Amino acid sequence: MTTRKLAREFYTHPDVLTVARRLLGQVLVVPARNGTRVAGIIVETEAYRGPQDRASHAYGGRRTMRTETMYRIGGTAYVYLIYGRYHQFNVVTGVEEVPHAVLVRALEPLQGIRRMRDRRRGTSAHDLTNGPGKLCMALGVDGRLDGADLIGDRVWIEGGARQISPAAIACGPRIGIDYAGAYVGKRWRLCVRDEPAVSGRR
Repeated sequence: MTTRKLAREFYTHPDVLTVARRLLGQVLVVPARNGTRVAGIIVETEAYRGPQDRASHAYGGRRTMRTETMYRIGGTAYVYLIYGRYHQFNVVTGVEEVPHAVLVRALEPLQGIRRMRDRRRGTSAHDLTNGPGKLCMALGVDGRLDGADLIGDRVWIEGGARQISPAAIACGPRIGIDYAGAYVGKRWRLCVRDEPAVSGRR
């Protein structure tokens, strides 16, 4: 099936949960300098609906050097570091000044798998990218891509790789947000059912 780079309108949809769902089956691409591609099919996402979402970095309208990227136009990459070593790749959604974002949690490896193995030393193809930190290492995503325009040429998402039916999508609580009060139980983690590359705690 022919793929194409997703347009701005895909990302500026007002409902971050809709974007998180529609991202499943799309292809995250990071080009290499030699013209090759490292890419994977998105199979798991988490939606963060700031500023009311207690699990969001922008909860309460918080603005810091790190979160400022979340206030940009939909279709911007939001990349941050956790635990001092793992990067996380997020897609900013909606309009400017409204800080919604979708965390890409897992990919099915698609292209550049040899390069992924060199970076990750994974024991299996699915282990290479079955977590947000793992996929960033495998694809070579780091803080230099924070703020990158997903309509540009540094990193982007293509559509048309796989059609995911509503029945094939599972949802559940997000991971690692025990501090988020009433938002802990929100079923804003979405994944493709029976997909081996989905991260832990299925």
